[in-house]
Amino acid sequence: MDMVLGIDVGGTSIKAGLFTPEGELLEERKIPTPALVDAVAYATVTEGLGKILAAHDATAADVIACGLDIPGPVADDGTVGLLANIKLDPEGFVGALSAEFPNASIAFVNDANAAALGEMWAGVAQGVSSYVLIALGTGVGAGVVVGGRLIAGSFGAGGEIGHITLNRDETRTCGCGRRGCLEQYASAQGIVRLYLEECERRGVTPVHVEHATDTLSVFRALAGGDECAQLAVDKMCDYLALAMSQISCIVDPEMYLIGGGVAGAFATFAPELRKKFAEYALKPCKEARIEAASLGNQAAMYGCAYEALRLRREARG
Repeated sequence: MDMVLGIDVGGTSIKAGLFTPEGELLEERKIPTPALVDAVAYATVTEGLGKILAAHDATAADVIACGLDIPGPVADDGTVGLLANIKLDPEGFVGALSAEFPNASIAFVNDANAAALGEMWAGVAQGVSSYVLIALGTGVGAGVVVGGRLIAGSFGAGGEIGHITLNRDETRTCGCGRRGCLEQYASAQGIVRLYLEECERRGVTPVHVEHATDTLSVFRALAGGDECAQLAVDKMCDYLALAMSQISCIVDPEMYLIGGGVAGAFATFAPELRKKFAEYALKPCKEARIEAASLGNQAAMYGCAYEALRLRREARG
């Protein structure tokens, strides 16, 4: 029986999904791992994957595709760029997986790009050939799909919409080293900052915020009628819609999907986001749908599995 693996690579563990080639998730399992830089760590992963396969009466020889999503840039040719938040030797890890699963195609995919592919394989983007998934979390990333194919870019920066410059007068520096990036306003951290700044400007006491990315408290305040929270979320929508209107001038997608942790409040801010996009978008682009992503934190796992399977099918003609 043919099996497909999707592996979500994190700093201290991997989340592995076992799929059928048709996209049915058979099992998801978390495997704690050391830094993925040596044979001992690789063996921890392959042994854990072997246990998942055994639970479904499958062996390593049954795996025809194995995808990995990582929080870093991956170019069109599969080259992995700088990995800031995890310790991983890509070549060594691929070598170990290839040895363990000799019949499998192997693919690395950026996590936001993988989430976009996951929505195409098993989520709300099924049957949609052109769309952009925007992941609003600690940062802002995106997966751009055109004609059914992911646009990763020559250097892996395709979809880095969090670093579109929207405010040239911004004095704070973004994590990328530039100023006025979308990420500074539409990420979880950006929303919390906008809220606290608005409270300070008005001289009012903000609700208790647990940490720098605690958007849950901001959206709760919004639900309770907090005007500062309303202004912060409206400003987030304004910047995000402006960025989307520029993306539409280049990609002209049929649909935008909003994912990531902030998307849990999508129903709250969707009307304002859609209104602002309609105001800013070029006339032919105004009909683009704006919807919530559907696969949650499983999307990237689905997507990297799908990409590995696509590479296999492409190689076989």
